[in-house]
Amino acid sequence: MRFLITAGPTREPLDPVRYLSNRSSGKMGYAIAEASLEAGHEVVLISGPVGINRPRGAAVIPISTSDEMFDAVHQQARNCDILVMCAAVADYKPAKVSKSKIKKRDGNLSFDLIPTRDILASLPKNRKYIVVGFAAETENVETNALEKLREKNCDIVVANDVSRADSGMESDENEVTILFRGGEIKKISRAPKKIVARELIKIFANVCEKRLTKKIA
Repeated sequence: MRFLITAGPTREPLDPVRYLSNRSSGKMGYAIAEASLEAGHEVVLISGPVGINRPRGAAVIPISTSDEMFDAVHQQARNCDILVMCAAVADYKPAKVSKSKIKKRDGNLSFDLIPTRDILASLPKNRKYIVVGFAAETENVETNALEKLREKNCDIVVANDVSRADSGMESDENEVTILFRGGEIKKISRAPKKIVARELIKIFANVCEKRLTKKIA
């Protein structure tokens, strides 16, 4: 199968020096890419700025901003069987980017922020590939993930509680809840992200195979 995976953060520039970003390390997305390769699948990895070695065998497309991520996903999605949207894409970006460095001064400084383009919501409803969304939540994890599953027309949403220090963002471990369009819910207990990724790949591939079998029948 052909996996298209997004990983890491995006950076939304304020000026030539500063940017808005988030705590995503890219570890989960890269672990999923490596697990996909181990299982014999083809992998295209769209990656934000991270400090991780590229998975051997993956075609890596480096991006920085949410707009670059948006364009890369739409260019590559038509050729995949499973799209895994693991990247932590910024929800907002500055309305204007200063061409020169913003100097420090006395008093407060404020910026107007505008929403970034929603990649999941922009995907076609009638598509041949499976879409997996990720939901990083700090409260009401399952409720918020279910809302994302429905509103963004995902086939699967993988949710995790990022308020915990021992799993999720920047950690080497994760604990996830997997929600399916048909209403099923599965959980993977806290474990190294590489182990979690292997379990997720089996689940994603199984959903894809069932869809293909259903179409043939």
